Amino acid sequence: MLPPELIRAIAILLAIMGAIFLSLGAQFQNDAVTEHHVPKRIRIKALRFSQIVDLLKRPRWLAGTSFMVLAALFQLSALALAPLIVVQPIGALALIITSLLNARIYKVKLDGKTLGSIAVILLGVASFVSLAATSAITTEMSDQKLLQVVGIMVLLLAVFAFAFAWSKGNLGPLSYIVGAGVLYGFTASLAKVVILRVYQGDYNLLTLFAVLALLAATFLGGWFVQNAYASGPPDLVIAGLTVVDPAIAVGIGIVILGEAAQADVAQVSGFAIAGAIAMAGVLMLSRVHPQLVGDKK
Repeated sequence: MLPPELIRAIAILLAIMGAIFLSLGAQFQNDAVTEHHVPKRIRIKALRFSQIVDLLKRPRWLAGTSFMVLAALFQLSALALAPLIVVQPIGALALIITSLLNARIYKVKLDGKTLGSIAVILLGVASFVSLAATSAITTEMSDQKLLQVVGIMVLLLAVFAFAFAWSKGNLGPLSYIVGAGVLYGFTASLAKVVILRVYQGDYNLLTLFAVLALLAATFLGGWFVQNAYASGPPDLVIAGLTVVDPAIAVGIGIVILGEAAQADVAQVSGFAIAGAIAMAGVLMLSRVHPQLVGDKK
């Protein structure tokens, strides 16, 4: 049996690998959706169903999807080894990787503000994960906790379905990004819930319901992301996801799953400060990155 510290270190490494594949997948899928080889192409507000189907014929989109699958596998492996609040914030590293990758592709020189933003993100994420790794606990997944997570997820799916029907599909890019971030935050939480239930040997209808909700959130979140790519650069999409996704997942991990139940007041304050630093860095990067600034002009 490996020491708990080593197991969590392995989980953190797996989560970092997942962030790398996530950034690659975002770049490849964005290129396929928006066809970046035509720089002056006007971005559309939403993808039609036929356009979604057409993506299945694009090797670049399929390659990006393969990277996304690998990212999910690494993420699930990390979640199986460590609490949700340890693993999920590491996904913010995908924004840094995507920003560097995009800058290299478009030959954009990163200025001091951009590099400073990246440093702030690294500081916030590293601080949060370090605190969580020493204080977070894995809790038992009761039926009550499962019902709370799944119930909120079903309610959110209904809200998103209503919003889409009400707007007739004309949602703005920010709506798609926030929607995807919320759904992916719950996807990570539901994945952790299912993993815990499997470990406990709870193979009942509630567990099956959680799996179905997980699949629904995954597919709807993916659809939201594709529409976000159609209206904004990958940096902006990943920036939104790395703010909303970890915030939702960490909130569920702390409030519902009770993974920070043994943390004292100083540690909880540290979580809040480190999280605020990381989110501030993400917002700074989305505002000062040369390509994003240029894209807004």
